[in-house]
Amino acid sequence: MAEVTVAVRRAAPYDTRAMAGLLNRIIATGGTTAMTRPVAPAEILGWLGRTHAAWHVAELQGDIVGFQWIEPWDALPPEAANIATFVQQGRTGLGIGSALFRATEHAARNMGYAWINANIRADNESGLTYYQSRGFRVWNHVKNVEIAPGLIVDKIWKRYDLD
Repeated sequence: MAEVTVAVRRAAPYDTRAMAGLLNRIIATGGTTAMTRPVAPAEILGWLGRTHAAWHVAELQGDIVGFQWIEPWDALPPEAANIATFVQQGRTGLGIGSALFRATEHAARNMGYAWINANIRADNESGLTYYQSRGFRVWNHVKNVEIAPGLIVDKIWKRYDLD
């Protein structure tokens, strides 16, 4: 598929409804995110306000078609940020994730992070491929993670060094 021209900008509170809709469709389909229950716009609004986080949205013709964020995570040292990426179903492979990552990488450097961690379900082939194509490399494999009652998956942690 050919890359499309997307506009990437910082996420804002007025984006949370569209972001929740995009994410909830991914959650409902299942198999790619560790999130297993729908999220409300108000919940995403709370996430936007977290300390040392950077959020970006990708727009195509005025519609949000993806978003990505980095933030600290207790399982990581303070010089590392954890990343999450979501692209509208049916729009993957168009360069949306690439455009988002360029903005996120720049923000991570400006915020003083040394590296970025991606915590990916081992059965999420598209996620594993996406982060691999950005230059992330495997540094940990966590087995038997319960992401919901009775739903156990392995997780692959990939690392991207910023220096």
